[in-house]
Amino acid sequence: MSRQRIFRSFTHRQAAFRICCEPFEAVTAEIVRQRRILEQYIERHPAFLDALEPLILKKDAPPVARRMARAARRVGVGPMAAVAGAMAQLAGEAGLRAGAREAIVENGGDIYLQIAEPLIVKLFSGETALADRLAFSLQPDDGPMSICSSSGRMGHSLSLGSCNLATVVARDASLADAGATQAANLVKTTEDIDAALNRIAAIKGIDGVLIIQNDRVGLAGHLPPLIKVNE
Repeated sequence: MSRQRIFRSFTHRQAAFRICCEPFEAVTAEIVRQRRILEQYIERHPAFLDALEPLILKKDAPPVARRMARAARRVGVGPMAAVAGAMAQLAGEAGLRAGAREAIVENGGDIYLQIAEPLIVKLFSGETALADRLAFSLQPDDGPMSICSSSGRMGHSLSLGSCNLATVVARDASLADAGATQAANLVKTTEDIDAALNRIAAIKGIDGVLIIQNDRVGLAGHLPPLIKVNE
């Protein structure tokens, strides 16, 4: 039987994290450090914060900004579309460097994980017939992995679509986050699902994409096994 995981909450700069990692302080310290580095860059170059399309970085851009911008350029969105995923991955990697066997960091629906035992990740699609009934079944050999989600109907992040749920799986959390944002941007009706799936799945580095719109589910690429779960 798998052990019971313990998740702890951490909030910083309006970002709410759920963290399962024994060196918790190493994870949270990295969140604070990377956020400070990014904010200092944005103070010098405010366009980075507001851009809705890829932009050219200044020479003094720190690694976190370069990571975000690289993902945004590949997907075709602004770099801040990758911020939650970037922070989750940097924090999780800090925990692993500190000696953790397992790190799971969730930042507003964007998850970076390296697991030592099986894990079920539920997918919440809001007020649909499938809400809280689908999940990914993950094994330790699947990681490290990022599972990032976006929606035009839930949450506070900017979305140009009205998608119930767009979820992208990739090793790079910045890329998964940016890809999920773009997938959600592209979907306003069920007729948009196929084109969005094809576009996002074709991006180098993205393993798979799932889109839920009303009563339809679309899948593309290589995703973890999808299972049904009870509410």
